[in-house]
Amino acid sequence: MMLYVGGNAGLRSGIGVEVPAVTAASPSWWSVIVLLVCLQLLQLSPIQAGICLSQGSSQAGGCLCASDILSCTALGLERVPGEIPISAVTVDLSHNQIAQLEEGDFKGLSRLETLRLAHNQMITILPGAFGNSSGTLLRHLDLSSNQLGVLEQHYFEELSALEELLLFNNRIVRVENTALAGLKNLRKAYLSHNRLTDFPFFSIQKHSHPHLAMLDLSSNRMPKLSLEDITNLPLSVQEGLYLHNNSLVCECSMYGLFKYWEERGFDSVRFFKREHVCLVYGKQRGTVRFFQYSRYFEKCNLTGMFQPLREQKGSVSVTVGKALLLHCATSLYSHGLSFLWVAPNSEYVIPPGNNGSLKMFNNGSLEIVAAREQDSGIYWCMALDRQRQQNETLEVNVTVILHQEEDGEPFNTGFTTLLGCMVSLLLVLMYLYLTPCRCPPCPAKARLPAAATTHGLGNEVRPGSAQSSILSPTPPASTEGPGRKVSTNKHVVFLEPIREQQNGKLRAGQGHLGLGLLLGAEQQHHSRLPSQTQHRAGETDSIASVFSDTPIMPP
Repeated sequence: MMLYVGGNAGLRSGIGVEVPAVTAASPSWWSVIVLLVCLQLLQLSPIQAGICLSQGSSQAGGCLCASDILSCTALGLERVPGEIPISAVTVDLSHNQIAQLEEGDFKGLSRLETLRLAHNQMITILPGAFGNSSGTLLRHLDLSSNQLGVLEQHYFEELSALEELLLFNNRIVRVENTALAGLKNLRKAYLSHNRLTDFPFFSIQKHSHPHLAMLDLSSNRMPKLSLEDITNLPLSVQEGLYLHNNSLVCECSMYGLFKYWEERGFDSVRFFKREHVCLVYGKQRGTVRFFQYSRYFEKCNLTGMFQPLREQKGSVSVTVGKALLLHCATSLYSHGLSFLWVAPNSEYVIPPGNNGSLKMFNNGSLEIVAAREQDSGIYWCMALDRQRQQNETLEVNVTVILHQEEDGEPFNTGFTTLLGCMVSLLLVLMYLYLTPCRCPPCPAKARLPAAATTHGLGNEVRPGSAQSSILSPTPPASTEGPGRKVSTNKHVVFLEPIREQQNGKLRAGQGHLGLGLLLGAEQQHHSRLPSQTQHRAGETDSIASVFSDTPIMPP
């Protein structure tokens, strides 16, 4: 099916049609060549055109190929096609009528990574169905919306690299203990919307499924949970364990488990609080959303009911007289596990405990009922699996604090800063709005006589000029001498008896300066004789000379 040019013999196609030679002078022959090329493209092989599995297979005539993807959806297939290209990486056989997977159905598919078989009528998977295929590469397997009833041990034993397994919306009523044992790389398993009444939680352990982060068992028919097996799950599995919309019977132990998950903020509880329900006395009509209506569990004593057995610190401390719970964390899984503790005094402890000071539970937990000083030391735990002849040990260092220091109230820097700001603001407001009022000015009638008296003296030194310049809040308008203004310097007045001097000699006076300065003495004596007035003026001059900045001149 190829075109070739043959000299003067013209153009010969693969279907035996000869075309006259094409010359540059005949443009119409180019259109003939283009038409023949289009006819040849229509007769290309199915694989080249994107249609595959059409040769010798009437059922798979509608499969589509695109690069390394094969899609055979909604074709009514009753079995897996036997002509899947070996280069296929993704195969989609969903929405068909496939009832079972037979041995060798995927033989030779060494590159297969994704296989979709959802929405079929699959009832069982025969042994060897995934044999001689890409079991070490297949990472995604979708078997959802089928009719599988039991997950048997051999279903996935060849799929060691499987990371995501979709089994929701089937009719699964039972999962065999080792059905998921060989899936060491499994990360997500979806088994919701089935008919499960139990699940082998003990088969999921850290060493067998180190990467498992999601296990969806929601919307099943589980009446009770094996709390001992669930608490032995790795913490990463517990965080991704979805158990909502089951037929759980309302029990304090069940409520304690989910309450602990809620306190830890697990997504399985945080996003599905309304879907977590339980049945009162196992009756369908007594459904309770126990996260929204928790009054039913008010009488439950949840103290110490559920503790994560996977989180045990190597060193813990306890106050004298307080209780302490130690967990024998182990990665072993078996119903026949037995536990043994050895106290610091080399005393062996087995359930239910000894002499009242140490109490041991069947799940391996050890409780120090009331810590004493002699209880300090290293506690040694051993978990023994007799069936597999395996054991693990754990050491915990316990320190008993004899006297607990009283916890004083810590220094709160933020509170003190806020208090300081409030006090500062209060002081500013008091300064702005609560300052004392200024003294009212002296009455006008008291100042008029003094003004009249001084006005009559002209340029001479007026009586009481010293008083007005010192005790008045404003400087006087007069001058102390011809051509000079009053000094603006402030002076201190001591209202005490002093002796006056004039030209170096003592001068007898009133006895103290206060009589001449206080209350405007010139206003009280303005009606006296002129001689008395002149005598008083001379006395005032001497006072002014004492408090003046100018030197004293001889008379």
